[in-house]
Amino acid sequence: MALRGPFSRLLRAQLGHTGQQSRAQSVAVLGAPFSRGQKRAGVEHGPRVIRDAGLIERLSSLDYSVHDFGDLSFSHLEQDEPYMDVKFPRSVGGANQLLSGAVSRAVGAGHTLVMLGGDHSLAVGSVSGHARQCPDLGLIWVDAHADINTPMTSPSGNLHGQPVAFMLKELQDKMPGIPGFQWVKPFLSSRDLVYIGLRDVDPGEYHLLKDLGIQYFTMRDIDRLGIQRVMEVTLDHLLARKQRAIHLSFDIDAFDPSLAPATGTPVNGGLTYREGIYITEEIHNTGLLSAMDLVEVNPVLGASREAVEATASLAVDVIASSLGQTREGAHASADGIPAQKKDTEQLCL
Repeated sequence: MALRGPFSRLLRAQLGHTGQQSRAQSVAVLGAPFSRGQKRAGVEHGPRVIRDAGLIERLSSLDYSVHDFGDLSFSHLEQDEPYMDVKFPRSVGGANQLLSGAVSRAVGAGHTLVMLGGDHSLAVGSVSGHARQCPDLGLIWVDAHADINTPMTSPSGNLHGQPVAFMLKELQDKMPGIPGFQWVKPFLSSRDLVYIGLRDVDPGEYHLLKDLGIQYFTMRDIDRLGIQRVMEVTLDHLLARKQRAIHLSFDIDAFDPSLAPATGTPVNGGLTYREGIYITEEIHNTGLLSAMDLVEVNPVLGASREAVEATASLAVDVIASSLGQTREGAHASADGIPAQKKDTEQLCL
């Protein structure tokens, strides 16, 4: 049962106060220039345009020690035939295995990890690598799409629409052995996941969301409840029982296409700038963000240079806000709560 009212706010304020004392003061930025989880070329250039929009300088201005580890180098197999209509399974699986190891090493070294995609199939590697260090993590998935198709339900076969299905323990019996993914073992329970911003959900995905009892908020829910209430319920759902590391997986198409036009699968009626930034501010205020993805920026699909720059600049704002860039009044309130120093590693037991 979700906590409500003043006790909920007090709990989150306390988590924010203690967590901000304990989370890493260094940020690792890792690029994953990969596009084979979907069919539109250009998303592999996402890490470059996000960096070019001033990401490293912005994060440095927030008093973090910023370590840019550059981009991973992915190999594309010449022979990578579809499997059950799943496209490029070996390439996608291998890329995610490489990414998983890199993310695990960065988080294990004490950094807060920022993964720049690339398409959203990369979340398999990013979240699984994080979970190797923090097996009890909670996942917040901000996206127009649920990305929980299985190979049997996917209308397209594109793996950027299936990453969550590889993670969930409850779907283990519904996932065939996809070539390239033998290394992946389900590690996440459905109760440890919350979606925000959904508005284009396939029929098979809808049934999975309902059958598994996954907490999700569509854009209609956001219209009805308001983004403040959505975030209260989200954080109560993930944190009411205990402190835990948070993984934020943010697809730029969660925003309305008027704000983020340079992306592969835009859907009208998305998040406003204020709603998107409020989500990331509230996640930062918990003090528990340990790793995040920013994916699906595709400069090739921007109709103009201004469209590409606007999308990349928005990506920088999302990342910076997740890591503490604030608007006036966005600071967590912890008046009267004593400081309680905790080790970072305690969140990842």
